Amino acid sequence: MLTFHNVCSVPSSFRLTGIPGLESLHIWLSIPFGSMYLVAVVGNVTILAVVRVERSLHQPMYFFLCMLAAVDLVLSTSTMPKLLGIFWFGAGDIGLDACLGQMFLIHCFATVESGIFLAMAFDRYVAICNPLRHRMVLTHTVVGRLGLASLLRGILYIGPLPLMIRLWLPLYKAHVISHSYCEHMAVVALTCGDNRVNNVYGLIIGFLVLILDSVAIAASYVIIFRAVMGLATPEARLKTLGTCTSHICAILIFYVPIAVSSLIHRFGHCVPLPVHTLLANFCLLIPPILNPIVYAIRTKQIRERLLQIPRIKMKIR
Repeated sequence: MLTFHNVCSVPSSFRLTGIPGLESLHIWLSIPFGSMYLVAVVGNVTILAVVRVERSLHQPMYFFLCMLAAVDLVLSTSTMPKLLGIFWFGAGDIGLDACLGQMFLIHCFATVESGIFLAMAFDRYVAICNPLRHRMVLTHTVVGRLGLASLLRGILYIGPLPLMIRLWLPLYKAHVISHSYCEHMAVVALTCGDNRVNNVYGLIIGFLVLILDSVAIAASYVIIFRAVMGLATPEARLKTLGTCTSHICAILIFYVPIAVSSLIHRFGHCVPLPVHTLLANFCLLIPPILNPIVYAIRTKQIRERLLQIPRIKMKIR
């Protein structure tokens, strides 16, 4: 590690603290976090497998659900194995480039997930407001392009963040990150240079993703609800709204924790650091855990396919 003026240095690695202030409880915290990670992996892999096997689910909504499951696997896997390593073995060391890579994966795929929710809202809009053209508009090619556009948007939005840190902010006043993963603001707070550009860019990206995407999704559902209220019978209204329930639940599961965590990070200076760190981890774990559960409960085809598994095992025995 090179040192300048006995204050700032160029680190080759950082040390993640895990949950700061709760180090004595790390081994106990590993039990719920490890269990939640296992549930997230099993749930999302199951969704991918069921949609792949069940041909009746080869529709735009379920293709988007598969994209969502893949993104959730990346989000949870980019943080949880390292966190469990810290809990079990105290393995908090992480290289500078690995830290920036983790930062990119977390923020990039959170942005991708928001884009997929936007694409799913468009799918529900076309399916309900213009059902006769749904198959024509949302072909497999269009669905693939929407998924690719979400991925490219995430890369374009988040790619500059680690590059700006690597090129413009090479010096650090400390190499201990009081967090369980390389969160952007936690890393930037350790730099010695002028980090205002990074802070402003982060705010702009947060506005573009969190605010604009949620506003666009809300606008699409206002139109959808107006169309549903125009249906002739209450039964038809409930049946149509039922197709949107899973999506609405998934949106709330994703956006509400992120919004709360962002507000606490920016303005909740009186909130204890362990609370903020735990909430940040829950933001990356709650959607991967709950999304498969919500869609399994609310989607008849997925639920029926999952219920067939125990029956098949009984027949084999």
